[in-house]
Amino acid sequence: MTTQTSDSRTPRALIAMSGGVDSSVAAWLMQDAGYQCTGVTMRLTRNETLGQSGFHTCCSETDIEDAAQVAFTLDIPYEVLDFTADFREKIIEKFIRVYEAGGTPNPCIDCNKYMKFNHLLTWAQQHHIDYVVTGHYARVEWDEAAGRWLLKKGLDEGKDQSYVLYNLTQEQLAHIRLPLGALHKPEVRQIAEKQKFINAHKQDSQDICFVPDGDYARFMEDFTGRHYPAGDFVDREGKVVGRHQGAVRYTLGQRKGLGLAMGAPVYVCGKDMQANTVTVGPETELFDRIVYAEDVNWIAIPALTEPLRVTARTRYHQTEQTATVYPAEKGFRLEFDQPQRAPTPGQAVVLYQGDVVLGGGTITKVEK
Repeated sequence: MTTQTSDSRTPRALIAMSGGVDSSVAAWLMQDAGYQCTGVTMRLTRNETLGQSGFHTCCSETDIEDAAQVAFTLDIPYEVLDFTADFREKIIEKFIRVYEAGGTPNPCIDCNKYMKFNHLLTWAQQHHIDYVVTGHYARVEWDEAAGRWLLKKGLDEGKDQSYVLYNLTQEQLAHIRLPLGALHKPEVRQIAEKQKFINAHKQDSQDICFVPDGDYARFMEDFTGRHYPAGDFVDREGKVVGRHQGAVRYTLGQRKGLGLAMGAPVYVCGKDMQANTVTVGPETELFDRIVYAEDVNWIAIPALTEPLRVTARTRYHQTEQTATVYPAEKGFRLEFDQPQRAPTPGQAVVLYQGDVVLGGGTITKVEK
């Protein structure tokens, strides 16, 4: 890790401090490597406004206190930046739109794209800070032969977060440092213990910071003031087989909580949001081989010009599956070697070659 900029001054690093152990250790590692560090926490939500005051959420008041305490321990400047209005528009309102349209959103990917690596890089540049640093488990490397920055998986396979970072651009990758990419989680906690950080044993935050209790339909109703009415469960032939509690409450592949007695297990296989129906059927109906993606970002290559063999994930912690990716008019078409269970519109599909992220996009359509 270099500790000098091209003009020989001490390089400066802006540490995105969530209040958790990972970003705290990232701050210590950068400081230990000789960087002049400044800590910031992005205030993205106000728990009381969202009706979540009883839960631990990312970037809550407690998190801000923990981050401030670690910054004090490290003796580095610390600020809280308020992005609540933009988070509401870019993340929360999009989350609701996608669910209401029948998809399944991934707000953590959107947060990385629009908030962490957009706003923070802009803020860093305005304050003449060279790099933005986060506690993600992934690696950024320069490929001399290709003349491109690469995003690689973190070495801790169980914590690898490259999937949620596929939207990073070449410009962003050039100004990002991810010091935890070569570490495993137990090593990170050991460092935090040694430094006597207040959050050394703090639990990891919830996936969706603004819905920490997991009841996203209740959150959406409270947030919008809209009620999502009950409707019909139907089978593959369109026969009514029961009543559901609002189509937004169900996701593709879901089995639990349907309340249907049909003699054999059934799963959510589709939704018609206009008709307010939820289609159920056997698990075999969930498998698709072809995925179309739009809103695509390429990292390891400038563009897709020919078919490529890849491995791919359609969910965060899914084991990668072999496939071939083809250029398409608005993005790409991905054909898996074997049918995949419930690839879902709204979710990200991320492509790999070895430990390198080739690129990814948002699933818009699936086919058998």
